[in-house]
Amino acid sequence: MVPKDILVLAMFSLSAVVPGSAAAAEPERAPAMLPNGLRLPNQWPPRPQSLTREPMEVPCLKSPPAVIPIDVGRQLFVDDFLIDRTTLRRTFHQAEYHPACPVLKPDRPWEREGALPTAMVFSDGVWFDPADGLFKMWYMGGYTTTTCYATSKDGIRWEKPSLDVEPGTNIVLRQGRDSVTVWLDLRESDLKRRFKMFAVQRDGRGWVVVLRVSADGIHWSKPLATSPPTGDRTTVFYNPFRGVWVYSLRSDYSGLGRTRRYREHPDAVAGLAWRDSEPVLWVGADRLDPHNPNPELRNVAPQLYNLDAVAYESLILGLFSIWQGDPAQRGFQKRNEVLLGFSRDGFHWHRPDRHPFAGVNESDGAWNWANVQSAGGGCLVVGDKLYFYVSGRQQSRKTGHNTTGLAILRRDGFASMDAGSDEGTLTTRAVRFGGKHLFVNLVAPKGELRVELLDDKGRVLEPFTRANCTPSSGDSTLAEVKWSGADDLSSVSGKAVRFRFHLRSGSLYSFWVSPDRSGASHGYVAAGGPGLTGPMDTAGQAAYAAARKLTE
Repeated sequence: MVPKDILVLAMFSLSAVVPGSAAAAEPERAPAMLPNGLRLPNQWPPRPQSLTREPMEVPCLKSPPAVIPIDVGRQLFVDDFLIDRTTLRRTFHQAEYHPACPVLKPDRPWEREGALPTAMVFSDGVWFDPADGLFKMWYMGGYTTTTCYATSKDGIRWEKPSLDVEPGTNIVLRQGRDSVTVWLDLRESDLKRRFKMFAVQRDGRGWVVVLRVSADGIHWSKPLATSPPTGDRTTVFYNPFRGVWVYSLRSDYSGLGRTRRYREHPDAVAGLAWRDSEPVLWVGADRLDPHNPNPELRNVAPQLYNLDAVAYESLILGLFSIWQGDPAQRGFQKRNEVLLGFSRDGFHWHRPDRHPFAGVNESDGAWNWANVQSAGGGCLVVGDKLYFYVSGRQQSRKTGHNTTGLAILRRDGFASMDAGSDEGTLTTRAVRFGGKHLFVNLVAPKGELRVELLDDKGRVLEPFTRANCTPSSGDSTLAEVKWSGADDLSSVSGKAVRFRFHLRSGSLYSFWVSPDRSGASHGYVAAGGPGLTGPMDTAGQAAYAAARKLTE
């Protein structure tokens, strides 16, 4: 981000002063058992002794729980965690850019300050605020000079309100900056701290993370905490499965370049007072990551430029900005593209698909010619779609603009399990749930899905047989599965069972068991969305109706 691309400190100092925080306090012990049945080891987080270019090993995929609780969230098929056996084929899917891209451009005088005209998310944050029913965006206005604020009723058309922080502008903070992460903390009981801003800025020691809080996302407090020196592209996210803030610390590792160190703490303020030994090695780019396709840079080894993350339904979604070379000698922008990773414990990443999820377009004049990077909060749930906001930069560092685009994916649409005209099956591992109604996310306009339940010995449970199952077809991200002879699944609630899905000519994206016929998943909804009133989906169909109303 910084023109000279400073090599960052892998040094972390205890000398940082953290006003008003318990700097020496030991972190509280986070839950050892996760909602998905994973039991964490006594030493957590793990402490890898080195990083390599080999893909990260994911322990839970080798040794999943004997019975997997599925009460939290939609259950996605991004890996084999839930799958015992299947004849279906897995397909990974990429987001598609909205035709209106870029949805935010630098068209104000203060957005033209600095090296380039800029109105882009550089993490920052895009959230749906249920308090007033608005999409809200924080973004870099002017290159590394200010943080600005915009609102939208539909997530596509954005307004830049005139605020009183700097009268006549939409600036909320004028502070030389690099990364900024804004988090709408709907768990926070003190409404004055509802919004949290983790801003990477310079002090006399180098780059540090400074925490401010706000009731409205516009008027920000004085700094509450300041970290030891760290890397410029450092970001933060909240892991609700364990109740900890995670600091994704940019660092450099010999032979790998830009990598990440990991730091967690249940308190956002105290979490910024780490000792030298507390941040641990985490993750970098590996040998499967894409190289730059341009001949002069094809031999440049990729690096991990940034890692944003968020809880989505039953797992943690990781947005990996993969750097693929910097043709600085030609005055062009860095090539970064966003790829995906998935974590079920918050530390280990499964990255099965290395196609860019949100990529660049090296056509002359393209808004996303280079340097596509993700937004804090990850994505928003808008009815049956997910909205991903990303930065994009035009070709030249001298004449280009930095803007914000929107990429859209089907809800749960990261991976599907597919069947052709010949029927295929998918049998889950043993699962347990307290709900009553099975729902699926399904595309089968010319096919059908039937489901049966099995006991722990593999015997079909009456009346939940394939023959009794009403066939599901069509295209729906929220479709209830029903059986004749049973009103719901209450007779097997709390027991270890397996689902066997029979699919023909269709794609299955997810399944979940809801406590009621609204289809609410009680999973996490990333940066929220219309009709969603908290960090989890308790609305079900009502959220779909709210999204339709807002976007009509």
